[in-house]
Amino acid sequence: MQAKATSKVRTASQSHGCKTCTDNKHSELQNSNISIIASISFQYSQHYTSKHPPTAAYNLQMKSSKEVSSSQIGRKQQISGRTNLPPSPPRLPLIGNLHQLGAFLHQSLAALSRLHGPVMLLHLGNVPTLVVSSPDAASDVLRHQDVVCAGRPAITPAKILLDGDIAFGPYGEYWRQLRKICSVHLLSSKRVQSYRRAREEEVAAMAAAIAARASTTINLSEIIYSFTNDLICRVVSGKFKRAEGRSRVFAELIHQNSELLVAVYLGDYFPWLGWVDGLLGYVTRARKIRKRWEELLDQVVKEHADRSSSNIDGHDEKEEEKDFVDVLMSLQDKNEFVLEPGNLKSLLIDIFGGGTDTTYITLGWAMVELVRNPLVMQKLQEEVRRIANRKSLVKEEDLHQMTYLLAVIKEVLRLHPPLPLLLPRETLNDCMIQGYSIPKKTVILVNAWAIGRDPKHWDAPEEFRPERFLDGTVDFNGTDFRYMPFGSGRRVCPGLQFAIASLELALANLVHQFDWELPAGMEKEEFHTREAPGLVAEREGKLHLVAKPWSDCSKE
Repeated sequence: MQAKATSKVRTASQSHGCKTCTDNKHSELQNSNISIIASISFQYSQHYTSKHPPTAAYNLQMKSSKEVSSSQIGRKQQISGRTNLPPSPPRLPLIGNLHQLGAFLHQSLAALSRLHGPVMLLHLGNVPTLVVSSPDAASDVLRHQDVVCAGRPAITPAKILLDGDIAFGPYGEYWRQLRKICSVHLLSSKRVQSYRRAREEEVAAMAAAIAARASTTINLSEIIYSFTNDLICRVVSGKFKRAEGRSRVFAELIHQNSELLVAVYLGDYFPWLGWVDGLLGYVTRARKIRKRWEELLDQVVKEHADRSSSNIDGHDEKEEEKDFVDVLMSLQDKNEFVLEPGNLKSLLIDIFGGGTDTTYITLGWAMVELVRNPLVMQKLQEEVRRIANRKSLVKEEDLHQMTYLLAVIKEVLRLHPPLPLLLPRETLNDCMIQGYSIPKKTVILVNAWAIGRDPKHWDAPEEFRPERFLDGTVDFNGTDFRYMPFGSGRRVCPGLQFAIASLELALANLVHQFDWELPAGMEKEEFHTREAPGLVAEREGKLHLVAKPWSDCSKE
């Protein structure tokens, strides 16, 4: 459940997991280049000041901005004066290398790395950014220098929407305690197993929705997203009646977060232009969305508190029925950890966004690759149907025998990691990476997408070959730095086990219960693998397929 996130490197063309409900305005935003947006924003600020006489406050602000600018220039000169920095592409004054970033950031960085090496230093405005595109360099960052590289850069929308969360929180004692809550109490193996019933029931609901429209063209993207969102809502806030529409509200807020996290905040690149962000309205909108999150989550917490007080007679809720809010409130009652109300909400927002995206995006890509590779689909269906033995639903106890299913999921995540660039890190002190001197407060981007497609480490890297994972030597936990779909080190995604459990069960049932075809009139060549621009590697466009029920599948 890799937390939904953004990077200090943010283009206007990037999206934080746009869903099938993404509107045209968001698509236009995705197709803009950050250098153009930065230029327009700067020109807008000049136009605005020409129409509005400067006030004393404005003059004071500009004086302060100049002082900050001088400070930033001094820092840039200090960095430039070092003799053992990594290679860098030529850069322009003021914007640095921003003009070299395209709509697909991970692809732009991979192309630059092929020219300048797997350890490359960029200057994005005033932000020194190290780009890592090899397993050896990733090992330095995520293992040998893990503590020094465990920081997170301060990002404007994250500070507003997710202040005090685990994904973007600064590294320190509080963050370690928050991490412990996730790994020990919320997302441990035992806790993940306790949500088995929820997963099986939500998968059954997804299969029923598909069966109701069998043999017709369906929008599978929409159905998969509903499944992942309903499942996360259930394990976080408890079972609910779909008629209440709560999952739709959560989905809307996650979408709003996506748009805000993708927007360009000039202050993140040029501190003296931070005031322009206020004029563009992003900050105000982010605060409004955060308020909506808080109101909704306050309601959820109150419902749990009321339910808890009604159980004062000592009849505790069964462990398998406890959701995340139940667990967090129990920890609070036992004084095991003091979690401020605002930070509790930020943690829950993390889980809602990240938990929905990982499963939704990966399931979508899995179905795309399987339909495009019919021999792989046939082999997977033979395995799943043989082990399921004509049962109407694949159960979780069947999954451990399905080795090819796991290999398929691993291969999907190699080609299409949901976050092609791992969440940005920031150096807490000066350090050495691959023999290069890396200054303190340098942002680090690990290009997991490029590493997973590197021909030096993978045979036929552009081909979909699940067989490469059948020996079981490469796992999801990030210890093999050729393969890091969930990150690595102390910042590895804490929801990894939950995500894989959900993916295995959902994909097994999709291929067990149905045979899949392209819509009438669509050729295989038209069934593309193009990505939508953004921070998450989502497929461009909606996924339309025809599902035909497998005749040998029991209906009991």
